[in-house]
Amino acid sequence: MALIINEEQQMLKSSVKEFLKERSPIAQLRHLRDTKDSTGYDKALWTEMANMGWVALNIPVAYGGLDFGYTGLGQVLEETGRTLTASPLVSTVLLSATAINLGGNLLQKEAVLPYIAAGDLIVAFALEEGRHHHPTNISTTATGKKGGYSLNGKKVAVMDGHVADKLIVAANTDDGVELFLVDTNTEGITTERVISMDSRNYANIQFDNVFVSENATLAEYESGAALLERTLDIGRIGLAAEMLGGIQETFDRTVAYLKEREQFGVKIGSFQALQHRAAHLFCEIELCKSIVIKALKAIDDNSDDLPRLASLAKAKLGQTYQLVSNEGIQVFGGIGMTDEEEIGFFIKRARVVQRMLGDSNYHLDKLARMKGI
Repeated sequence: MALIINEEQQMLKSSVKEFLKERSPIAQLRHLRDTKDSTGYDKALWTEMANMGWVALNIPVAYGGLDFGYTGLGQVLEETGRTLTASPLVSTVLLSATAINLGGNLLQKEAVLPYIAAGDLIVAFALEEGRHHHPTNISTTATGKKGGYSLNGKKVAVMDGHVADKLIVAANTDDGVELFLVDTNTEGITTERVISMDSRNYANIQFDNVFVSENATLAEYESGAALLERTLDIGRIGLAAEMLGGIQETFDRTVAYLKEREQFGVKIGSFQALQHRAAHLFCEIELCKSIVIKALKAIDDNSDDLPRLASLAKAKLGQTYQLVSNEGIQVFGGIGMTDEEEIGFFIKRARVVQRMLGDSNYHLDKLARMKGI
């Protein structure tokens, strides 16, 4: 497998990079944070992203999408990582559209996917219930009732949950874990908005005797547990692609600072110790690029090796983002920790995205179990 992207994917990446550089610099995230924007993302920007087809990349043509594949979507995610663009791309497109496309029936797909592709519908993925990622330990229940189910439980850290039109909720039934497509205006749902350290918006959502019909289940897959894990693996690879963008931007800013900052009358980039540290980061980033592109291609190829590559990508990119953001702060010194300097936004995003869908330790342990260690 060639670890490169094709010409069309490269053209997409270049156009996304130029657009986001102009329309969504770090200053845009700062503005959303400082104004305490009620949605947490720029609606006009999201509409433009949808109009350019980015929101429809992983959605089949039959449902208004482009069917361009996850390798293409990965290029968009990578560039949003460079500019720290706040949008529902991960919650709605990467996770929710994937789950519906994999496990939804015809009616569910027709009712949701075209509206996601058009940028008119926000769907959030409600999974986590505690401080740590534990998808096999779900306390939220779906109790069978006449004509449907009653949902009870609480979800935390739901990306874009406070603005979502629909939720995909993971809950335990008598037959095991299932995913349910639920309207957010259903009686019994209580949403609390939470703003995280990375200035992104999440929600804690309570379900109290929330009735959903039996047709709300995403059941067109071998099992609910298998659907959940497949969706999460794809999501992990997408997050790794976003992290790659953040890693590269952090490194570029760090190297630029090495070339301009003077100490003892010379540029600090001339110090051999700092050159060695920069060279080490460069090698780690090159390795990350190969891992991400291989994992993205594995999604499009429906590879049996997807679970291993997903955990490898999430573990390695998480470790590297921590390393590169730490080194960036070290090089910038005290000013790097001030709000005036943008490098601090990357270390905050690194700490949050590292933990999403399992941190490096979680996935290293998972890799070890795959190998029988």
